[in-house]
Amino acid sequence: MDSYRYDNHTVLIFGKDKHKTVGQEIKKYADKVMVVYYGQPYELPIINEIKESLEKEQIRYVDFTGVKPNPEMGPVLEGVETARREGVQFILAVGGGSVIDTAKAIGAGVLAGDNIRGLWIGEKQLEDTLPTGVVLTFPATGSESSGTSTITDKEVGVKLGLVDDRIRPRFAILNPELTYTLPPYQTFCGITDMMSHAMERYFSKTTDTNLVDRMAEGLLRTVMNAAAVLLERPDDYAARSEVMLAATLAHCDLLGFGKEADCVSHAVGMAISSYNDTAHGATLSVITPAWMKYVYKDNLDLFVRFAVNVFGISSDFQNKEATAREGITRLEQFFRRIHMPTTLAEVGIDAEDESVLGTLVEMAQLQMGDGMWGSLVKATPKNCYEILKLAK
Repeated sequence: MDSYRYDNHTVLIFGKDKHKTVGQEIKKYADKVMVVYYGQPYELPIINEIKESLEKEQIRYVDFTGVKPNPEMGPVLEGVETARREGVQFILAVGGGSVIDTAKAIGAGVLAGDNIRGLWIGEKQLEDTLPTGVVLTFPATGSESSGTSTITDKEVGVKLGLVDDRIRPRFAILNPELTYTLPPYQTFCGITDMMSHAMERYFSKTTDTNLVDRMAEGLLRTVMNAAAVLLERPDDYAARSEVMLAATLAHCDLLGFGKEADCVSHAVGMAISSYNDTAHGATLSVITPAWMKYVYKDNLDLFVRFAVNVFGISSDFQNKEATAREGITRLEQFFRRIHMPTTLAEVGIDAEDESVLGTLVEMAQLQMGDGMWGSLVKATPKNCYEILKLAK
């Protein structure tokens, strides 16, 4: 196990109707708040209940809507301008990862001076941020308690990440009932995303991390069991509860204690999202199994353990590779069972078009900035290309 420092100050507030107490939480920090959400008609009942809670605590509020999936820098800059003009002291996100990342970005941008983009492209260091809070309605990214804000900058052409513990939300309210009406595709995109977060920490060359590895295995099994329930009963409170907590735990760094994470699948997946706006979870159900097929021999015992402990496969001690490959096959089968894509063709990418693959490789490299992601295998252009070919 490597050395580590962990600071997660997000307070998790779980349960039915807890979103109606949001005013009490914000009152600890501010008396004027910006409420960030998509702005769709289906959100109005929840937004109205939140505003009633704010009014009860005499907290003034400003609406900011228009956030889109795969959030962009343009709305962030608009939000910063509005927040500065209105003198808001707190940013409240009501939604999923796109809304939360936008809210974090606005909070950081308000105090960043003129060069807000510089925080994401490495030209500027974060000095401070407005506090943020979350009412989670779409569990997926784990952004409700992470120190990351991922924003697409159209000028650069890729998703860029700001990583700093200070942008972790002060609180996250988790009411599973708010997720009942999520369309199945969004639900299962979210499940794919949280599983990827767990697996990118699990599959690492770092040794002697048995406790967090067992936690990751348990989270993956729990999420897949809950997914099977939600296929039949979308309003199952227990299953929604498990999924909501799993999303938070998968990306709050708890599963990465003392480990070098492997985020190559995320780099390639985000390149696809930037290329054709495919939902993030859908890119991961395509790329993660392909990545596994490319790297499993670099840590065969770990992939055997994954097959045995996550999918209950009997280990073939005479042929470890067969066991490892069966684990990858089972993961692909699970993704298909929850109606997620597993090939590039299904997300509109022609894997036979070398120019397209070349563009995706270039975008993945831009995605990583000056760093080179990867623990089992580094995300070199050659490796990214071979992973994409395995996803055809």
